[in-house]
Amino acid sequence: MLVLAHISDLHLDGSARATERAERVRDRLWELPGHVDALLVTGDIADHGTEPEYEEAARILGLRTGDAPFPVLTCPGNHDIRTPYRKALLDRPGGEGPVNSVQVFDDGAVLMCDSSVPGSDDGELDEETHDWIETTLDELDGGLPALLAFHHPPVALHHPLPDSYALRHPGRLADLLARRPEIAGLITGHAHTPAATSFAGRPLVVGPGVTWTLRLPWEGERIADREAPPGFAFHVLDDAGRLTSHFRVVP
Repeated sequence: MLVLAHISDLHLDGSARATERAERVRDRLWELPGHVDALLVTGDIADHGTEPEYEEAARILGLRTGDAPFPVLTCPGNHDIRTPYRKALLDRPGGEGPVNSVQVFDDGAVLMCDSSVPGSDDGELDEETHDWIETTLDELDGGLPALLAFHHPPVALHHPLPDSYALRHPGRLADLLARRPEIAGLITGHAHTPAATSFAGRPLVVGPGVTWTLRLPWEGERIADREAPPGFAFHVLDDAGRLTSHFRVVP
């Protein structure tokens, strides 16, 4: 059984508010008394994509000090910028190509995929990322269930804001899923609301936002609920390859 914590959309911008909310969630996760295999962070880590914002994120997430009690896996969102992301968050040389990574566990694999499009708020898993997914799964040889984690959901969530900046070319992703039965589910962020649906016959789970919560059209005209507490999710990939998700808030 693989147990994953999941946060998204920190939008760290140097403000005390953003820092406090991110640290509040971090503290709750770091203090968990039981075992968690990893923390997934599905994009929009920084608000403006600057190196100081990523340096703060690295501090909060323990990426420099090794303070995190489990691996911290990240992927970019539409607010993130690849070169400072690589340099200040990951401590790697800069570069403009997609930032993709894989973590293999005894009970499954997590592919953190870059759906950001430089200069745009739209999302896309580009040709390089699709090739990387295929190659990575080939190397795993079908021996483990896999989860794909990225920022932009590939389906409508029934709110005009996230639906305006969805994942481009979802049919290409659906074709990949049809070829790859080992992919057990998809984990995304971007929408600032916890949501569960399906895509191409696989579960699709959208994580809540740390910075603010999206109000749906029937909840009123105000889009951003900045008073709602930050949230996170737990995802469990069990021995049958079934994905189960639980959502929490941090008052």
